[in-house]
Amino acid sequence: MTSSCFQHCGLSVRIGILVLVVLSMAASPILAEQLTLSEGLRIVTEENNIVKIKQQDEKSAHTDTLVARSKLLPSINATYDQTFLKNQPGLRAGDLVAWSSERNFYTYQLAIQQIIYDFGNTISLYKSAKLLEDTKRLDTLKTMNDIALEFCRLYFDVLESDKMIAIAEKEVDSLASHAQVARNLLKGGVITKNDLLEAEVQLADGRQKLLNAQNTKRINEARVNNALNRPLTLPVGVAEVSGPRAGLPPYEGAAEKLESQRTELKIVDATIEAFKYEERAMKSEYLPKFILQGQYDYTENKYLVDESNVGITVQMNLNLWSGGSTKAEVQKMRIAQSRLRIERKKLTDDIGLEAKKYYLDAVNAMEAIKVAKGAISQAEENLRITKLKYVEGTGIARDVTDAIALRTLSETNYWRAVYEYCRAEAGYLHALGYNLKEEYGRL
Repeated sequence: MTSSCFQHCGLSVRIGILVLVVLSMAASPILAEQLTLSEGLRIVTEENNIVKIKQQDEKSAHTDTLVARSKLLPSINATYDQTFLKNQPGLRAGDLVAWSSERNFYTYQLAIQQIIYDFGNTISLYKSAKLLEDTKRLDTLKTMNDIALEFCRLYFDVLESDKMIAIAEKEVDSLASHAQVARNLLKGGVITKNDLLEAEVQLADGRQKLLNAQNTKRINEARVNNALNRPLTLPVGVAEVSGPRAGLPPYEGAAEKLESQRTELKIVDATIEAFKYEERAMKSEYLPKFILQGQYDYTENKYLVDESNVGITVQMNLNLWSGGSTKAEVQKMRIAQSRLRIERKKLTDDIGLEAKKYYLDAVNAMEAIKVAKGAISQAEENLRITKLKYVEGTGIARDVTDAIALRTLSETNYWRAVYEYCRAEAGYLHALGYNLKEEYGRL
């Protein structure tokens, strides 16, 4: 009995250990699958709650289109009446009475009504609804691209954080090595204690910079997780992008590109066109509307020659006076179109300025990359020579720490320029109206 209990306990312990190992492996950021830029863009553009809200707006606009379209189709109505009279209806001629109806009877009617011609009122409202539905679809695409741009920035921020941590760790290792050399030289009586103290202060400062870089990485990871609708504390492993796209689109002709590709401008154009159709529909209120109606009537009445009847009616409806409301509505719609044209011009100018800024930022970052790349090798060589001089006793400790700081600065400048270019490139493509999910779909 005791042996069986021990065996059972041992088995439980082994199972518990196995579960802990599996959970630790699943939670390990090292073993976790790295997130690529293309996969991240897919998630944020398809599963973001703001995008889902916009998609619901699309569906709502589509129902408005269906309502407008229904006015183009025939309307079919059926009615049924049951009548109960106290006195039976009839006609008196002297002493004679002729009954015209029964005291209790029922009637029903089936009517089909179709607008024959209304001078474009109904079709204009339908076309307006279709255009406004298109604006909702374009607004969803705009939202998806805006979210994609923000995610690209967050993604590049995480990559930059990784590089800053690697640079800070490298600086701490170099300062620690320098401090150890200073200790050895102090034991040999080659330097004074001041050199060692300075080296240790520099090492402490380097460790503080490393802590700051790690904290920045955690903040950027939380922002990425928030964009992906994941727990904020979840470790984020991002894959390095393959590099900048094959050539930045030239700024020459950028105005034509953004005119044809920016969804904001397409939305304004479609809205103006929709308002034109609404204005046309309002103007048609001044004119008559022709309606054709066919109906079948049945009345339960034995005194009638024919209890059932079929008929066709042609109606003409004309609003002779509505207190000036139609004229006011037309003027209101014209004002709305004029306002949108002014907004479009301002929007075009703002987008053009945005494209110019991102283009100049990208060009400046590319030049900075070229300059900083050469400075890294120079800083490495300078540090190597300075270390030799210090060990040989011909250099001072400040020269070594300065050389380490220069190497750190050159590497920092290089990687910041790289990711500044990536952010500027994404912003420039967004300004020109490119679909970022498609453009970065392979990175």
